Amino acid sequence: MADVATAVLTEEMLDRFDGRTAAYDRDNVFFTEDWEELKGSGYLLAAVPERFGGAGLRLDRYVQLVRRLGYVAPATALAANMHCYWTGVAADLLAMGDESCRWVLEAAADGEVFCALHGEAGNDLPLLLSVSSATRTDGGWEISGHKIFGSLAPVWTYGGFHAMDTSDPEHPTIVHGFVRRDADGVQVIDTWDTLGMRATQSQDTVLDRAFVPDDHIAVVCPAGFAGAGPFQLAVFAWGLMGFSATYLGAARRALDMTIEQMPRRTSIALQSATMAHHPEVQHNVAAMRIAYDAAQALLERTCADWSAGVPYADWPARLIVARQFVINQCVDVVDRALDLTGGAGAFKRHRIEQLFRDVRMGRFHPGNRLLAPELIGKLTLGIDPDASPRWG
Repeated sequence: MADVATAVLTEEMLDRFDGRTAAYDRDNVFFTEDWEELKGSGYLLAAVPERFGGAGLRLDRYVQLVRRLGYVAPATALAANMHCYWTGVAADLLAMGDESCRWVLEAAADGEVFCALHGEAGNDLPLLLSVSSATRTDGGWEISGHKIFGSLAPVWTYGGFHAMDTSDPEHPTIVHGFVRRDADGVQVIDTWDTLGMRATQSQDTVLDRAFVPDDHIAVVCPAGFAGAGPFQLAVFAWGLMGFSATYLGAARRALDMTIEQMPRRTSIALQSATMAHHPEVQHNVAAMRIAYDAAQALLERTCADWSAGVPYADWPARLIVARQFVINQCVDVVDRALDLTGGAGAFKRHRIEQLFRDVRMGRFHPGNRLLAPELIGKLTLGIDPDASPRWG
């Protein structure tokens, strides 16, 4: 298995990705060359079971790949994860005996590319609630809504979405499924000019009565946490842990750069020593190391337990805790790296400048600083997360 993981993401590939990262960011363009290499190596099938032609990596092994890729090309790692996490979800469901997403594995093996269309303005509970509409029709559903943060915009062929059916206002349901890129009523709009993670090209997608057949619907369930089941939990696991691994890779790069730079930095006030001997440099490097090690340990333990099928009753809280802690620690590590780098880090030519912007994008992923404390607190205290009022 180790050889398989190494083959789909070689050191030579990583070197090339590293050399292209700055240009992708500067020019605000998709990581086309990286994408072609990942497709050719089999990386996009890393989580696809071997019987479907993939590497069959479980979540714990997959996030190791993501961390390595995030170390050299965070945007590439983040966007590729949007495809890979759907294959991981489908593989886990199939292992549980649920064949609703088996076709996703077959389609991925045939070269189809999946993206995530969950982001919506005005909805802080993605996956569980939606401002997009789902209307039942013959043989399927018509989906309308404006989706944001749709990574892989230049290449995706299926968009994993959720939308709400309110035909029964007292019992709204959420429809989860996959819409084809070439379906009538699907329009991708170029809006992506952002602070960081620019190469993901996460454009908006407008759905206007786009038809999705029943065989591309994964689950229809009650809105809110009341409808959450294995499908939603698997999306949380593969999505949030993949996000976390991406930012952990970026934080490790910032930490390594700092460790390398400090023994070379000098000051006229330190005539016989480098900045590595400055007590505040040592203090900050220690804090960076503690934050990184703690984040790595939590991510690895969470993913190992998920892959082993440990039956925690509180998996939703555990996954949100891990995402919140890991990404916050990564931001802190990179912030300190910029402080220690000094004014040089303000220049676009310095990798720390890009890392500083890229890790900020972690704040916007589901389970952010506004939502995570509410969900973690309520789930831990046994309070129904669907109960009104919010924060009640």
